[in-house]
Amino acid sequence: MQTPICDFVKKYLNSNSLRMHMPGHKGTKFLGCEKYDLTEIDGADNLYAPEGIIKQSEKNASELFNANTFYSTEGSSLCIKAALFLAIKNFKSNDIDKPVIFAGRNAHKAFISASALLDFDVVWLQDENSKTFLSCNIGATYLDEVLSKAEKKPVAVYITTPDYLGCMLDVKSIKRICEKYGVLLIVDNAHGAYLNFLQENVHPIALGADICCDSAHKTLPALTGGAYLHVSKSAPESLIMDAKDALSLFGSTSPSYLILQSLDALNQLLASDYKQKLSDTVSKISKLKNKLIKQGYVFYGNEPMKITFCAKKFGYTGNELSALLKNNNVFVEFFDQDYVVLMPTTETTSAQFKRLEKIFSSVKKRPELLNLPPKTYLPKKLLTVRNATLSPCETIPTSLSLGRVIADVSITCPPAVPIIISGEIIDDSVIERFNYYGIKDVKVVKK
Repeated sequence: MQTPICDFVKKYLNSNSLRMHMPGHKGTKFLGCEKYDLTEIDGADNLYAPEGIIKQSEKNASELFNANTFYSTEGSSLCIKAALFLAIKNFKSNDIDKPVIFAGRNAHKAFISASALLDFDVVWLQDENSKTFLSCNIGATYLDEVLSKAEKKPVAVYITTPDYLGCMLDVKSIKRICEKYGVLLIVDNAHGAYLNFLQENVHPIALGADICCDSAHKTLPALTGGAYLHVSKSAPESLIMDAKDALSLFGSTSPSYLILQSLDALNQLLASDYKQKLSDTVSKISKLKNKLIKQGYVFYGNEPMKITFCAKKFGYTGNELSALLKNNNVFVEFFDQDYVVLMPTTETTSAQFKRLEKIFSSVKKRPELLNLPPKTYLPKKLLTVRNATLSPCETIPTSLSLGRVIADVSITCPPAVPIIISGEIIDDSVIERFNYYGIKDVKVVKK
C-alpha cells in the first residue's frame, strides 16, 4: 500500500527547499523530528478539504477499515465531538425542540464537552450492577426497554466499547435495537482500533455501528493524537458528506503533519503482516494471563489486548500493586483502588512479556481485600450540562460540597470518565465516591 503523505515529505526534504512558511523551527533540530514537521504548503494538501495526498491516504485507510475513514490529529476527543454533531445535524429537519442522545454513563469527558458545546440533552444508560463507574454493561434487552418507554426518541445511542477496563459490549445486538427504533448508533471505540485486524473482525463498524471513533495511538503504533472517524458505508449519505465539516468545526486549523505522516505510514504496516503479529500478541497475552491465574490473579473484562488486574482479589489495592510494578520500572496505563490496567501491543516483545511474568510471579499473594467501591447511582440533575459548564463557578473541598451543583467536570486522563456530570447535585452517595477515589476538591456552580 502506498504512503503518499510520507512520500511527499521525503521528496520535499530532498529538494533543498527554503522554508519560508510555518512552523517557526524551519526544520532545525531540537528534538530531532523537526525536519518532518510541515504545514499545509502547496502540494501538502488540506486535512479538512483534501484533494490530493491526504485524500489518497484516507482512501487507503478506508479500504483497510471497510468504511468512510477520516483522519484526526487531535485524538478521538475530536472525533467524538464531530460524531455527535453529525448525528444532531442529520436529524435537524425533524420536529425536535432539543436533540436527545442516549448514552452509556461511562462516557469520556469529550462527550460531556460536546454536550456543553452542542447543547443536547442526555438520557444516561446505567448499569445498576456495575462495580465501577468505568464500566457500563448495556445489553440489547435493557436498551430495548429504555427506548420503548422513551417520551422522545433520541437522535442516537452512544456507547463506549471497549471501555477503559477492557469490557466489550455486544455491538451487533445493540445495533439491531437501534435499527428497530430508527436511531443511529455511535461507538466510542478509542481503545479498540485493532479490533478490525483480529482473526474475527469485531470492530464496531463491522458489527453495524453507524459512526465510530478510534484512537490509532492507543492500540496501534501511531503517534499520540492519531485517530480515525469512521462512517459506515451504509450510514445516511449526509453523515459522509458532512464529516469533514464536522471535524473542522472543532479541530485546529494547524493539524500536526507529523501525526498525519504517522497515520499514513500506519496504513502500509496494517496492510502487510500486522494481522499475524496481532494474532501472535493476543496468544502471548492469553498465555500470560493463564499462567498468572494459576498463581491466584484475577482479571477483569473480555478485551483480548488489555490486561486488567482485580488487585484486591490478590490482596492488594490497585495503588499498592501499581507501586510494586513501578519499583520494577514497569509503568502501567491506569490504576485506582481496585484495578490495574496494562496495555501491551504488537510492539511488546516476547522478552518483555517474560519480564512481566517474572515480576508478577515474585509478588506474594495475600488474603483478599473485601472492601468494595461504592455503588453507582444517578444523581439528580438541576441544570443542563451547557448551563452548568457556562455558569460562574468556584472550587471547594468535597467535604463542603453536599447539595451543591457540579460545574465544569475537571478530571484527569486517564481515565477521563467523570463520577458526576455537570449540572448534577452532589448527594451523600457522590461524596462517598469522592472519598473512595481520593477526590479532595470539586468545582461547583456559584450560589
